[in-house]
Amino acid sequence: MSSRALTWPRTAKSSLLKQQTSSFVGQPILGTPNCRSFSSTADRPINQSAEFSSSSRSYDRLGRRAKEKLLDREFFLSLLNSASTKREAKSYLARLKAQHPPKAQTKPTTGHSKETVTQSLPSGVNLGSFYGASRSVYDSPVFRHDSTPLPPLSELPEERLHLALIKLRTPQLLDDTIINGVAKTLSQLSRLGMACCVVVDPGTAGNANTLRRVAAEQAERISIAVDAQPDSKSAHLDSVLSLSPMFPEIPTVLSRKALLNPLRDGQVVVVAPIAYTEDVPKAVTISANDAILALTKELAGLAMRPDPDEDPWLTAQKIANLQKEVSLDRVILLDPLGGIPSFRGPQTSHVFINMEQEFDDIKNELLHVQSSEACTATTLKGENTFVQDPLERHLDNLQLSQNVLAMLPSASSGIITSPLEVSNSARTPQANPSDVSAVGTRRQRNPLIHNLLTDKPLLSSSLPMSRREAMNRRRGSINTPSSHTTFVKRGMPLTMIPNPRVEVWTAQNRPRLTLDDPSIDLPRLVQLIEDSFNRKLDVQDYLNRVNDRLAGLIIAGEYEGGAILTWELPPGVEDDGSPASEARMVPYLDKFAVLKRSQGAGGVADIVFNAMVRSCFPNGVCWRSRKDNPVNKWYFERSTGTWKLSDTNWTMFWTTPGLTENSQRFSDYEQVCRSIQPSWADDTGVVD
Repeated sequence: MSSRALTWPRTAKSSLLKQQTSSFVGQPILGTPNCRSFSSTADRPINQSAEFSSSSRSYDRLGRRAKEKLLDREFFLSLLNSASTKREAKSYLARLKAQHPPKAQTKPTTGHSKETVTQSLPSGVNLGSFYGASRSVYDSPVFRHDSTPLPPLSELPEERLHLALIKLRTPQLLDDTIINGVAKTLSQLSRLGMACCVVVDPGTAGNANTLRRVAAEQAERISIAVDAQPDSKSAHLDSVLSLSPMFPEIPTVLSRKALLNPLRDGQVVVVAPIAYTEDVPKAVTISANDAILALTKELAGLAMRPDPDEDPWLTAQKIANLQKEVSLDRVILLDPLGGIPSFRGPQTSHVFINMEQEFDDIKNELLHVQSSEACTATTLKGENTFVQDPLERHLDNLQLSQNVLAMLPSASSGIITSPLEVSNSARTPQANPSDVSAVGTRRQRNPLIHNLLTDKPLLSSSLPMSRREAMNRRRGSINTPSSHTTFVKRGMPLTMIPNPRVEVWTAQNRPRLTLDDPSIDLPRLVQLIEDSFNRKLDVQDYLNRVNDRLAGLIIAGEYEGGAILTWELPPGVEDDGSPASEARMVPYLDKFAVLKRSQGAGGVADIVFNAMVRSCFPNGVCWRSRKDNPVNKWYFERSTGTWKLSDTNWTMFWTTPGLTENSQRFSDYEQVCRSIQPSWADDTGVVD
């Protein structure tokens, strides 16, 4: 194992960094080596002048303090740019504070206090009560409970390590600019409290000796690039994986401590896919995917082989303790091909993949395209198409993400993007350092930093393609490609009743379905609605209104989100089952609900909305919302059109193409949205 750390004589911290340190950490440091906090700019080398100035000469004329402030401004502007809203920034700060809980302090007992004060008095000098309380105070009887003594510092539980596991494919084909951009992002992730472990993937071109040499060289190259970043250090671990004689095909982590120690020390760990045999020491080149799986298994606390004679409860306790040490929050695949492509619909790539729901469909889609004759003529846009079949690589990335996330908690997520995308977004817009207004070209959002701050993809998967392209142009810069980053979650199952793949949702074949059907958990559905709207539902009144009109239900996970959809008729149109009556029926979103704890994260709303507009009602649906509803911005971005209903507190939304060109249809939509009466138990006469 080799490690390098840049050192600099410590001086005063910059004022901006002091403010951030005090606000983010906010608790005493007890001397544990794993305390992760923002470090000073004063102890970092200043070696990236070209990044922060349109002229290196003007940068060189800056004093040291000015350079430090410039580095701080660059870092915090990058972070602020990566969060879309104040809510996202506050959410990240809340998670960051949760990672640093205040340590419990016990007050010293009276006897100890007296002893301490007595021992602290200068010897040979009688100062009376100048330093402490009078003797009468000490001698007064006190009622107190004995507090639990603090364990020695060495026995204090270690702070949980939050970690990102990263695979960088074929770095030997990337130029230094891209490698430096990736290294800069890794350094920023580390400063934000996300430790980084990078596995080098040299690809498959070449024999074992060539691949081993290339992997070692590129690991060292990445390590040097990380060390070149301000306030950053790396550790190149060259003997962390091993192969046992019993399982020669399955690598394992040789030493958990050797892996975690540099990560706790704030170093970016770089690992080459090389394992050493245990019986006869010999270096063996292994697949980078196998290395990722071995590291995931170890970091997830699943690598321990239980003793068959040991008490199962004790074994479970040991595994639980291992899982408390590390939280593997992100698995990041940096591949020059970028995210997973899409060949269905208008989108060119998958923005978000809910593995529980979409893995099989996307895999079959890629296999179908791969096997088709047109596949060989298809050109996928990528920086380096150095393999014959790019789709094989996409399948490999998809399968690896699925295998890794299956071992991790549901809160963990994966990101598949290109090194070029990360590098471009890590670049600093050229500006004059003396320009305090900081007005200039808005930089690209960094997909990795944005995801750390928000736990979301760069673009919402439920956005229409026109809005995605507009947002890409808005956040992009000149000569930079649009994003092809894919955000992956183990996700949750999605239930659609009835299944639109079996029975298409149309007015002609309305299901004979009611909300008190045995297939629907009505109490949990009611609880979902009441939690989301923060209002009590008049259940019986609601059932009376919708039971004869149901088009279907969408349920995400264990009732974490859902939608109730109905077929509605405008006032005055009789529901007699005639073709004329069915032609006037309006597809209506009656309730769209997400549990409060699932709002703004996890993609629950996107999962439900996508199912509604792509699978259930692909030809369009409408709904209404209060004009002052803060969710309206989210609705507006996903709808085809909106209309404020005069003399009401409602705004109508729809996804139906060409609705405004059909005056009769538009009038039916409007009349439905005006006429539906709410069914709240606390109805006070105010609409909704």
